[in-house]
Amino acid sequence: MTKENNFSMKEAMLFSQRMAQLGKALWKTIEKDWQNWIKPYDLNINEHHILWIAYHLNGASISEIAKFGVMHVSTAFNFSKKLEERNLLQFSKKENDKRNTYVKITSQGEEILLELMESYDPTRHSTFQGALPIKDLYGKFPELTDVMCIIRSIYGDDFMRIFEKSFENIEEEFVEVDGKIRKHNQLQEVIEDN
Repeated sequence: MTKENNFSMKEAMLFSQRMAQLGKALWKTIEKDWQNWIKPYDLNINEHHILWIAYHLNGASISEIAKFGVMHVSTAFNFSKKLEERNLLQFSKKENDKRNTYVKITSQGEEILLELMESYDPTRHSTFQGALPIKDLYGKFPELTDVMCIIRSIYGDDFMRIFEKSFENIEEEFVEVDGKIRKHNQLQEVIEDN
């Protein structure tokens, strides 16, 4: 053990390798689940993530999309451009900030995002299914606080603020009706149609 650290090199290497192996295995499953979920909407993971961020930030700069989407700025721009071509995002510049490009989700983009949320089927997500034994045993899903702490240390407080904001938005703006996730205003439209 070194004097300046309270860990040994062996501990550090074992932790890093465990995280690498577990992270890779988990990401492979998450990626497959995510791709299968969004495939009917002709979206890839980056495009869906960009729509998600633009929705929850109520508009965002390309650099914010890159930061919170954990992607290179050119990736964020290129996929945002594809979404703009499909009329799912709208590009703009601000009067007081001509250097940055901003994107805002269009009503068509929001519609697709809401349809995706409504079509979510937990039985088709291996990651969710893998967490069910923990829920059955402890009565709740894993809270992931250790992982969130690591991510906060790597990406910072802003990243975690946006991360939490998106989930707070879902808690506040959406309800479950007949086993489907719907936005409050969608629910009102369903009630008015009946």
